[in-house]
Amino acid sequence: MTAKKFAGQVAIITGAGQGIGFEIARQMALGGAAILINDIDEPLIKKAADQIEKAGGICHALAGDAADIDFIQQMVDTAVQKFGKLTIAIANAGITLFGEFLSYPPESLQSVMTLNLQGSFFLAQRAAQQIIKQDSGGSILFMSSVTGHQAHKNLAAYGMTKAALEMLAKNLVVELSPYQITVNTVAPGATLTERTLEDADYKKVWSRITPMGRPASVEDVAAAVLFLVSPGAGHITGQNLIIDGGWTAVSASPY
Repeated sequence: MTAKKFAGQVAIITGAGQGIGFEIARQMALGGAAILINDIDEPLIKKAADQIEKAGGICHALAGDAADIDFIQQMVDTAVQKFGKLTIAIANAGITLFGEFLSYPPESLQSVMTLNLQGSFFLAQRAAQQIIKQDSGGSILFMSSVTGHQAHKNLAAYGMTKAALEMLAKNLVVELSPYQITVNTVAPGATLTERTLEDADYKKVWSRITPMGRPASVEDVAAAVLFLVSPGAGHITGQNLIIDGGWTAVSASPY
């Protein structure tokens, strides 16, 4: 990444306490953006902000529920108060609740739908409203998944929400392109994060069934995200980029 590619940009990144979200935030901040990062875990997000600031980035942490519409507005307002504007919004926060379709409980479906869809939809809405007010143009990015493209056992609800986000991005092209706002999605496959590495077999299994011979790193996914919200992708909108080492080309099951 070219140094200071994001100079003058202000971004909100949800679900950024660790994993993919944190790496996106870290790289964007080191690229010159001022960023507001969010996670529901307050100690985690404060630690993340401290790490970014110690590395030389401009970062503000705001703990809260990224699905709550009032809190979403608070994030937008805080970014503007702290940094003067908002130009990029990355809806990375999401929840994965495994379960068989035939016994999947209503409360699990509601939780997945609320964070993955409501949180993403209204972050995009409130960020777009601010960007339009500024007449500045900007970028919105949703975090999808390969499970929005290929069936995966016990992830019917999760996969449904991720496919929906990709359709949302396409729909928003119609409404937001006149304001020079791009809207895209990134769909990671198996990725090594703090959460996935809790499974001792995760890396071994996904290395075996991924054509490139390994799961993605958080750096792999962050690189794709940063490209799509960068000035170099200013004429790319309504698109989805899969980062899975070729897994969706073969769709080998981990089971």
